[in-house]
Amino acid sequence: MRGVGNLLVQKYGGTSVADGDRIKAVAEHIVRTRRQGDDVVVVVSAMGKTTDDLERLAHGVSHVPAAREMDMLLTAGERISMSLLCMAILDHGQPAVSFTGSQAGIVTDTTHRKAKIVEVRADRIREAIAGGVVAIVAGFQGVSTARDVTTLGRGGSDTSAVALAAVLGAEACEIYTDVAGVYSADPRVVPDARRLPRLSFDEALEMAATGSGVLALRSVEFARNYGVPVHVRSSFSWEPGTWVREEDPTMEQAIISGVTHDTSEAKVTIEQVPDRPGIAAAVFRALADEDVNVDMIVQNVSSAGHTDISFTVPNDELARAMSVMEKVVKETDASGVSNDPGIGRVSLVGAGMRSNPGVAAKMFETLAREDVNIEMISTSSIRVSCVVQERDVERAVRTLHDAFELGQETA
Repeated sequence: MRGVGNLLVQKYGGTSVADGDRIKAVAEHIVRTRRQGDDVVVVVSAMGKTTDDLERLAHGVSHVPAAREMDMLLTAGERISMSLLCMAILDHGQPAVSFTGSQAGIVTDTTHRKAKIVEVRADRIREAIAGGVVAIVAGFQGVSTARDVTTLGRGGSDTSAVALAAVLGAEACEIYTDVAGVYSADPRVVPDARRLPRLSFDEALEMAATGSGVLALRSVEFARNYGVPVHVRSSFSWEPGTWVREEDPTMEQAIISGVTHDTSEAKVTIEQVPDRPGIAAAVFRALADEDVNVDMIVQNVSSAGHTDISFTVPNDELARAMSVMEKVVKETDASGVSNDPGIGRVSLVGAGMRSNPGVAAKMFETLAREDVNIEMISTSSIRVSCVVQERDVERAVRTLHDAFELGQETA
């Protein structure tokens, strides 16, 4: 029968279940949690590089693999890991049962490769919990309203886990990764980066959106919208990680929590566009109609009735964006369009920015001293982002991390 503890949703990423030994270690972790009295629902990713291997296979047999069939193929990875993990848990004498995304009741829209969850019908999961059974759910996948298998896109297993935690009323959603939490910067770039004990939902959203790869953006959005506390921690130890939850108004916020960076974008500039009402709308409507994700946008000051508009897009959408812009150039009588894939973004994120002026000025002064040229600037109430040349990104991150004293020794 059901235990007397809390309900926890635990998500294990690909590195956590990369081979048989890791799967057995995860099984021991889950069984220990269950024996402490907590009910457990587990969401699991594909083993190691399985998804990448399946992608390669698909492109080896088809120049342009059909999206529907790619979803059918890629979801096999999570089905393998969920069933192996279930077997390992059963060997400990703990009842467990595995579910595909569709069996778990994760219903999505009809968009293949990056579907959005529209509903979670978790009756079978609730039945398992009520019987004291550990439910193992394949992450990253669901079933569409048209009854096709779908995948949720990048970070989809995190999104699956948070969605289940929200619907089931879980005490928390634990995201187990190969790192011990969210850090003040990427430890591979800044060796003295500090693990952050807590973040607000807003800070976590900004960090996920600007390059911190620990949490998927959509999962943080889900967590904030439904008030699900998220605990990011290492699957290799029991030490506490980083808690992401509602901002505590009684606690003073750090001015800067972290420095993030992202080199996965390119800059596109449409040059000498006539400066008249409706031009910007035409440019970005054309991109939206082709599902091109636009991030930062800068429009230069008008000169002689013309202006330049620059924006950033993901590198893997650059070719599509350029194709769209070449048509827009003709339609708007612009002089041309150019792109620069060799750029990167560096961002400062911190809830304390709201009440501490001068952060942007200090950031710009720091980069100027390092002779790092800023090409674009974007801000929110708790973030300042700069686009710089890709070759300057890591130097900029290290310099800003030092300037704002975010390291282990100075925090």
